[in-house]
Amino acid sequence: MSAQQNWIQEKESVFLYTVLATTESTPERRALFAKLGHEAESQAAIWEAELRRDGAPAPVYAPSARARLVAVLLRRLGPSRMRGVLSAMKVRGMSIYGASRRDDAGADPLAKHAMPTSVEDIGRRHRGFGGARGGNLRAAVFGANDGLVSNASLILGVAGATADRHVIGVSGLAGLLAGAFSMAAGEYVSMRSQREMFERQISAERDELQRYPAEEAAELALIYEARGLPKEQAAHVAQSLIANPQNALDTLAREELGLDPDELGSPLGAALFSFLSFAGGALVPLLPFALGAGARALVIAVALTGVALFGVGATISLFTGRGALRGGLRMLLIGAAAGAITNVIGRLFGVK
Repeated sequence: MSAQQNWIQEKESVFLYTVLATTESTPERRALFAKLGHEAESQAAIWEAELRRDGAPAPVYAPSARARLVAVLLRRLGPSRMRGVLSAMKVRGMSIYGASRRDDAGADPLAKHAMPTSVEDIGRRHRGFGGARGGNLRAAVFGANDGLVSNASLILGVAGATADRHVIGVSGLAGLLAGAFSMAAGEYVSMRSQREMFERQISAERDELQRYPAEEAAELALIYEARGLPKEQAAHVAQSLIANPQNALDTLAREELGLDPDELGSPLGAALFSFLSFAGGALVPLLPFALGAGARALVIAVALTGVALFGVGATISLFTGRGALRGGLRMLLIGAAAGAITNVIGRLFGVK
């Protein structure tokens, strides 16, 4: 980015830090954002000095429409809910909201957060069931559920309109392919856009690390201090991490931006994963027609779909914490309702 763009970005951060400091409820976090705002102001001054050296006129900052909208949403929704948006706008310190739930005693875990002593420690809390593997499993379950419900509903709708099993089977196959390709294309575009945004943020962080490492260390120390680490120890940990060029960018991406550079996601992989998961679910109600089950094909398709929907609902309970029986029955009822409605519509508008 140009010096002008970097100056605008830092001034936008100052504006948003000011809003954050007024909306935060805890004194420690208000102090953190006030200090981060001061650091951003200092970095903006560096870019302004560079502009002056190049002979550019003194810049004047006015918040953009996007920044003003985010400020309004911040005041209404609070910083925690706006974490993703703020990270995308390169507002630092969002990783403090990574463990914002209170424990059973009502205490804020921020006060007793175990501070990292290495980059491996920093990354560890980002991994596990909620990390890439857990995310892939979740995507697979929900993708299969989409395939199940949409294709079973399509097959039941066509079956309501005609008794021709060949037409029903071809319609189911078309639904499988159309849905799977649509899901894959959407996932590719979404993941590609997200990855480009993350890469741009990390690239900007790399540029800042090269230009003013001392300021970056100070910002990192402020984040650690807000988590309960004594000021001197926070500064020591930050300086130690920044001093290692190999790990400095990784640490800043995790702690300032809330990103894991190792898990930005693969657009092609996500598209293929989405295609296969949707196709796998959509194949279940199609199997009896593909295997030539004859007059019983529709009945078998409904039975298989019902069993699969219950299984998916029970599996989803792993992510929601609800009971498996309740989750399975809920998903079965939702799928049954969708299938029944499309079948009735098929009967109303179809020709036997």
